[in-house]
Amino acid sequence: MRVTPDAMRRMVLPVMLSMFASTTAPAQNTSATRPLDALQQLNGSVESLVTRVSRSVVQVLVSTYEPVSGPNASDVVVGRQRASGSGVIIDSDGYILTNAHVVNNARRVQIMLPGPRIEDRAAPPGTQGARRVDAQIVGVARDIDLALLKVAGPLPALRVADDETVHQGALVFAFGSPQGLRDSVTMGIISAVARQPDPDSPLVYLQTDAPINPGNSGGPLVNVKGELVGINTFILSASGGSQGLGFAIPSALIQIAYPKLRSFGHLHRGEIGMQFQAVTPLLAAGLGLSQQWGPVVSDVLPGSPAEKAGLQPKDIIVSVDGKRVDDVPRLALSLLALRDGERVTLGVRRGSQVLSIAITAAEPDHDINRLMDVIDPEKNVVAALGVLAIDITEKTAPMLPPLREPSGVVIIARTRVGPQNGTVGLTTGDTIHSLNGLPIASIDELRRALSALKPQSPVVLQIERDGRFMYLAFEID
Repeated sequence: MRVTPDAMRRMVLPVMLSMFASTTAPAQNTSATRPLDALQQLNGSVESLVTRVSRSVVQVLVSTYEPVSGPNASDVVVGRQRASGSGVIIDSDGYILTNAHVVNNARRVQIMLPGPRIEDRAAPPGTQGARRVDAQIVGVARDIDLALLKVAGPLPALRVADDETVHQGALVFAFGSPQGLRDSVTMGIISAVARQPDPDSPLVYLQTDAPINPGNSGGPLVNVKGELVGINTFILSASGGSQGLGFAIPSALIQIAYPKLRSFGHLHRGEIGMQFQAVTPLLAAGLGLSQQWGPVVSDVLPGSPAEKAGLQPKDIIVSVDGKRVDDVPRLALSLLALRDGERVTLGVRRGSQVLSIAITAAEPDHDINRLMDVIDPEKNVVAALGVLAIDITEKTAPMLPPLREPSGVVIIARTRVGPQNGTVGLTTGDTIHSLNGLPIASIDELRRALSALKPQSPVVLQIERDGRFMYLAFEID
């Protein structure tokens, strides 16, 4: 019988396909399971990380009183406002870091602490085991947008990552309460390790594409080890939502700021008395500078350590204590860590010369800590407000920053007496000018005015804070 080529193909092809399938099937099954195993391992690792880190992430609930529109356009009504943000437990003793803008003008600060992660179908999503506690504002550093809160410990804290281990492209996770949705997490990478949105600002941020939205402020950005690499702070967005441009305060700044906020309530540091900004090609051409990059001295304050050491405007800083400096952020970070009395050596390019200038940092003359020397804890306590305060006198006025209204009572510190947990909303450096419209010129007047009020009476303090007047409203206990 004659077999045609077409008939031969019809007989052989099924046999070949059967042989190919029998010989390759085991290999196909093996290769399919390998990526599945890898994905399961990755999934398990992420779940474990999230569970571990979430125990140290809190929601920050803030009550404030702010002006709102009244019935008439000319009316100003003080109304109660509520806001929320995020925070991270930085110390097992109960210390929590968040952004300063989260607790700005706070009358009362409360923390939602995570409880055991138990699946409770009867509880609202995201509230399983959570408990609400009052928090005290321990310190605020508005210039770097950090605030430190305190609740009762012990609590599980996150370890702060070494800044040298944070690299572009590394996987990171952003935790917090975006839009008030507590216990949320997103994943992304470090887009840039030293992003400087304002070239003349000394502040630098970690940039990440991990989705960050309003409410994430103050929450932690962590690496794959569960270490704190940054505090989520702001986003760049045209819509108000995440567009992959999130920014976090880096761990290097956290390590410097946390102990100072805990000990002093602000960034207690030595200063050398100079201002600096970034050199640009246009600036270099106009001033005849010898290079087109780096930080240039724009001002040297009269009588400052920098002036006494011989630093001059137009000097370009090229090194700090022998370490090369190419930009404003590196210089700012080096100077931020200075302590009172500490010596720093700046390498300076002046024209064609490179000079070495040694400067001893000093505490600013107006530092409010100097007022602690003239405080008597018994005489200066205002128990009804839970603060230590001082009158503005000829002796104390020179120790204070310039005031628009040079009279009143200045808050020096919080106490353990009276209202706790920042429920009044006063912070160190606030100056009380009036109470319910009554001018206040001394601690005695303030105490008398408070003692004349009945329980649950409204209290409206007019205060001056950072050169601005504002009202703080609350009820007396």
